[in-house]
Amino acid sequence: MHYFTLGNIPQKRHTQFRKPNGELYSEQLFSTEGFSDLYSILYHANPPTQIVQVGEPYSVAPKTIHDKQLKHRSLMGFKTEPVDDYLKSRKAVLVNNDCKIILAAPRKSMTDYFFKNADADEVIFVHEGTGTLKTMYGNLRFEYGDYLVVPRGTIYQIQFDTEANRLLIVESSSPIVTPKRYRNNFGQLMEHSPFCERDIRKPDTLETHDEKGDFKLFIKKQDNIYPYHYLSHPFDVVGWDGYVYPYAFSIHNFEPITGRVHQPPPVHQTFAARGFVICSFVPRLFDYHPLSIPAPYNHSNIDSDEVLYYVDGDFMSRKHVERGMITLHPGGIPHGPHPGTVEKSIGQKETGELAVMVDTFKPLIMTEHAANIEDDSYYLSWLSDDVP
Repeated sequence: MHYFTLGNIPQKRHTQFRKPNGELYSEQLFSTEGFSDLYSILYHANPPTQIVQVGEPYSVAPKTIHDKQLKHRSLMGFKTEPVDDYLKSRKAVLVNNDCKIILAAPRKSMTDYFFKNADADEVIFVHEGTGTLKTMYGNLRFEYGDYLVVPRGTIYQIQFDTEANRLLIVESSSPIVTPKRYRNNFGQLMEHSPFCERDIRKPDTLETHDEKGDFKLFIKKQDNIYPYHYLSHPFDVVGWDGYVYPYAFSIHNFEPITGRVHQPPPVHQTFAARGFVICSFVPRLFDYHPLSIPAPYNHSNIDSDEVLYYVDGDFMSRKHVERGMITLHPGGIPHGPHPGTVEKSIGQKETGELAVMVDTFKPLIMTEHAANIEDDSYYLSWLSDDVP
């Protein structure tokens, strides 16, 4: 990310900054990787340390199944039932030590509590629904196709406009960043990057709530939810600056990289983290070599598991694709286009497909929820119709 500031801040950091009544604002450093990487500095109307834990923590650790079958999987994501509460709606489907891939279909806004994920950065992809992500850094409107990137430790609420909401959430145990090859030595996105700083939406409204009272906060740490009460409103920031803050990027603003022949998946990369990448497949022109084959070639996943979340549109390499469907092609066995789709793709000029891909470098483990929404016959879909 690049430098941004919102609200009122003093001319120099770590110096006196007073309220109109003469009291000091409370300065807070918000940093990643200890004190050695990106950070922001926030100024609170009240000390952010005035918290009281109440109640016992409860576990939200995914219940995994250690299926020993090495095979391709398909999960019908829209079979995840809607749930009123945002936190209860989050259902992990594929997990490892680097990330968790989660489906959520919350009906209700977070009106009576706040949430902080102290375990992981979050990338929230909005498949259905609109609303506002409210944080201590300010507000961000969101809509269909938006990635909401929320740094770990950010206190937030989500306000939905309707009850029809579908989210794909990726939790990362390491910071979510833009790919290094897209950035110059100063961190600026370069000319060959498929998006630039103009495409990134930052918090645009800072609501300062200088309020005392009883404010419920749920903190996620080591797969437990800890109930806390804040003695002042968590969104009491009067100003901040730095490089750590939530932002939104629309998949519709990803500019596809095309070529004369089929381009490999790294050209679709959007975000990076330790142990996995996130890619965006968007409508694009097909390859323009006179003998090109638009459908992807068969390939072996030797070093990674490949997860594709289907958002919208037709996919030239797949049959029977549904919105919200997830495919898992694990490392160790090859996969490729379904029978008949290679020949069918020849001569096609463009595709309208829209999908999010997560490639992990360590194996993913299915959860009980994933098993409940799995299409058990998917691994047979590469067989020709004449195979008994």
